[in-house]
Amino acid sequence: MREIRQIVRLWHQDTATVFVTLVRTEGSSYRRPGARLLLGQQGEYAGTISGGCLEAEVVRKAGWLVQGGAVVERYSTMFDDTAEIPFGLGCGGVVDLLLEPADTPECRAVLKALEGALAGDEATVLTWLPREGRGLKRAILAANGDFAYASAGLTESELVEARAAALSRGEFESVCSEIFVERIATPQRLFILGAGDDAKPVVSMAALLGWSVSVMDGRAQMARAERFPEAEQVIVTSAISREVLVIRPDDAVVLMSHSYEQDKELLAAVLPLHPKYLGLLGARRRSSLLVSEAAAILGWTVSECCDRIFAPVGLDLGGDGPEAIALAVIAEVQACCMGKVGASRRLSPEDIERHLAEGDVGRYLQAQCALDLA
Repeated sequence: MREIRQIVRLWHQDTATVFVTLVRTEGSSYRRPGARLLLGQQGEYAGTISGGCLEAEVVRKAGWLVQGGAVVERYSTMFDDTAEIPFGLGCGGVVDLLLEPADTPECRAVLKALEGALAGDEATVLTWLPREGRGLKRAILAANGDFAYASAGLTESELVEARAAALSRGEFESVCSEIFVERIATPQRLFILGAGDDAKPVVSMAALLGWSVSVMDGRAQMARAERFPEAEQVIVTSAISREVLVIRPDDAVVLMSHSYEQDKELLAAVLPLHPKYLGLLGARRRSSLLVSEAAAILGWTVSECCDRIFAPVGLDLGGDGPEAIALAVIAEVQACCMGKVGASRRLSPEDIERHLAEGDVGRYLQAQCALDLA
């Protein structure tokens, strides 16, 4: 997603010349279909379509390759220099790249779709790849299934058939009957509930991935935009305004205010919203008490709460300090949102029952968080 931001930024400089999209791979490939590169007039570019091995060759030849219009070029990354399409870089695969002039309506349409995705508007792009006797054609499907754009010359039957195929497919970034179908997703949204110093590296790492980051805290002296310049928004929350209610099922949320009362209130507010990821920072005993109190507030079982909470937050990567913790948190959020989470350190109902039965949970909690003081 960070690459998309860079591509859109270069596009707005009105210097773009060629747009490159990885549309097909065979064997091993550093990037997946859907990877992009936008080339500028002076050889500058945004995005990547390999691990760095193809970019120089593509940038050098892209201009004259598209003189007659969009083309699909095949590159081999095998070691074998005697291959039919030798480009022996050792990655062990073959990639097909779609190169198209940046000044065409079709290219402007997909770049506009990328820009729209950054603003929260998902789209599906259908590209009829160029072949002998027919140039590139493209259609853009909005999230509601309506066509936001269609190339001149596409028939009604072609559009209807392509839309049905695109909406029925469970996979995207794929080629089907010479139509490249891809979903332009919106940035991952991350809500950090807590504006302490340890939230800063979390914001920085999430921004590096191109995520949309919001920082929220009830303490106005901490929730200030100048403390989190890489966040898209920094909001002072309150029990009345409840800005956290904008959280959606695809969002990720991390509670890290270090204020027990704030965390309890926010945990009870966020749990019913069912975000994709909900992490709770803090010691296991503290988290056990928080989960049990949130369950009581909501009238849920402890087991229902545990199923929806990652606590302790973050993958067990080792290390110490805010940056190491931030890395563990971001890694777990990324894994969860991409459906790749394996073993985690999540609390179980048995853990909570054991901690509460020990009867000394309270001594691990501050009576009042120092940061809550004006």
